[in-house]
Amino acid sequence: MPVVRDVDATSSDCDDCPIATDRRRFFRDAALALAGTLVALGATRRVALALPVELIHPGRRTDHTVTYPVPTADGAQIDRDNQVIIVRWQNVGYAFNLSCPHQNTALRWDDADRRFQCPKHHSKYQPDGTFISGRATRSMDRLGIRLESTSLIVDLDQFYRQDKEPEQWKSAFVTLTA
Repeated sequence: MPVVRDVDATSSDCDDCPIATDRRRFFRDAALALAGTLVALGATRRVALALPVELIHPGRRTDHTVTYPVPTADGAQIDRDNQVIIVRWQNVGYAFNLSCPHQNTALRWDDADRRFQCPKHHSKYQPDGTFISGRATRSMDRLGIRLESTSLIVDLDQFYRQDKEPEQWKSAFVTLTA
């Protein structure tokens, strides 16, 4: 049965708001600003470019992928360091951005109800990231994911919004064995 939602005429989509910039873009811009400041203060380019990356993403691989073991049971695992949620649901694996698409608040997994919820405005999402109800206007943002042996490889640079890249969003999952 489809979910029907009332739209409040006073609500607004924050997509065009310059303040609602995603975290990765903010940190990238901050790192570039820090690197530029370090060069202006006399640091070598090599030192200036290496320092911000290590401060923002300590230990992150340079190819912007993160590896996780394939979960053995249905549920969600949250990696706050990389802002990733890994989900196994009905033998399918997903990787999501940790932030709610409405206002970038960290989402929470409600194990009792088997769904995600935003603690700020109470938007709710199915385990596959599909929007159920609340103030958000779209489903959770998916990340690129692939299966290699017993590992899920998540590409942090492959970021898909359900409303902007619907085909990529629909195909951003892996089939897992029982």
